Amino acid sequence: MDDVTAVLDIGKTNVKVAAFRCDGALMWERAITNRMVPGPPYPHADVERIWEFLLDALADANRISPIAAIVPTTHGCAAALIDEAGLVLPVMDYEFAGVEEIEPLYAPLRPPFSETFSPALPAGQNIARQLAWQQQHFAEPFARAKYLLAYPQYWAWRLSNVAAAEVTSLGAHSDLWEPLQRRFSSAVSALNVSGLMPPLHLAYRRLAPIKPDIAAATGLSRDVDVLCGVHDSNASLLPHLGSRREPFTLLSTGTWVILMSPGLSLDGLDPGDDTLANVDVDGRPIATGRFMGGREYAAIAGSDGNPDPASLSRVIASGAMALPSFAGRGGGGPFASYRGEIRGEIAPADGPALATLYVALMSDLMLTRLGATRGALIVEGSFAANPCYAMLVAALRPTQPVFASTDAAGTARGAALLAKWPAMNLQAPPLAAVQARAVDGLPAYRDKWARAVLDR
Repeated sequence: MDDVTAVLDIGKTNVKVAAFRCDGALMWERAITNRMVPGPPYPHADVERIWEFLLDALADANRISPIAAIVPTTHGCAAALIDEAGLVLPVMDYEFAGVEEIEPLYAPLRPPFSETFSPALPAGQNIARQLAWQQQHFAEPFARAKYLLAYPQYWAWRLSNVAAAEVTSLGAHSDLWEPLQRRFSSAVSALNVSGLMPPLHLAYRRLAPIKPDIAAATGLSRDVDVLCGVHDSNASLLPHLGSRREPFTLLSTGTWVILMSPGLSLDGLDPGDDTLANVDVDGRPIATGRFMGGREYAAIAGSDGNPDPASLSRVIASGAMALPSFAGRGGGGPFASYRGEIRGEIAPADGPALATLYVALMSDLMLTRLGATRGALIVEGSFAANPCYAMLVAALRPTQPVFASTDAAGTARGAALLAKWPAMNLQAPPLAAVQARAVDGLPAYRDKWARAVLDR
């Protein structure tokens, strides 16, 4: 009953190692800022810095309580081409826009949305486009590759020496997965990479014990299990899948706001809105919408800290508004090609209120376009610590109950659940009900904002 699961949690902004006891209690954690190397040969993940951090963190966590299992969870849109010795090419930063030059060659190969439920996204946000570009520019190292691994499975391979494919990462708008048929998409054969695909395993599959040299370097027992690993948004969803009736929508927030609606039909998804299908740990397609709300918030707010209701009232009364998009073409959502604009004047101290209004209005719009008009709304991640955000969502959608997670470690805690998945009689994670109350001037402000967005 004292088994401890360590989670390697690699987000776009931060990298964390967190250790959880079998009862779900957070035992220990440590984090560093994630960073990308600008090149050469192209912008890429600093995997060796992450590796050194991981080994040091595992050693320290293990000294507090022995670790029994390790689970990797990472952001999507990243993949590793490896041979027996390691990477044959760096893990590309999905914001590298240079891959778009391959579009005339790749577009005829891209499967239709009806097959993959994966929109054609900017930069490297479709892994298949990354692969097409790498094939074109780095033919010799590409030809040496033995396996193509999604990012969580790359870390599982480094820990266990077992190569695996897994559906939550393949199903995150990679163009490589056909969710309704639960098989690789036609892009895999069109790019001639079928031979690079390792065996498919579930996210909670125990691949192997850690390699002996890792045990020696960290002090971990040689029988510590390495699990296959999971896409981070799916890790956040996992506790709710086991404890909540559908339909509901999880608003997983951080650098991205990812809206995932289990039980919702895929029929209304529109790639032009950046509504798509992700895939859960058991291979089931999940209706999803997304935009880069965390990065946009930072660009609009101009300062740290959360707003208070008084500052929201001042901004609403002023009529000042932020119009999308502040994250550039790679920022997701239906307005990613627009340039962000702030209309009107506010005091600098009210920047966080303007930013909170913007992200709440975008969340409301994306929920509507997704078709998530029924069931509970659960706010998880960084915006759960901003009470005004959840309050605004509740005011904008008064017919749906809204809850805010009180768990700051939601993604990592969800990933840790894989060590005992499928969990029976799973208790719901801690949530605080958000009171639905009217916000003076908000309905008129929303209407004005929506007209301004559509008139641009």
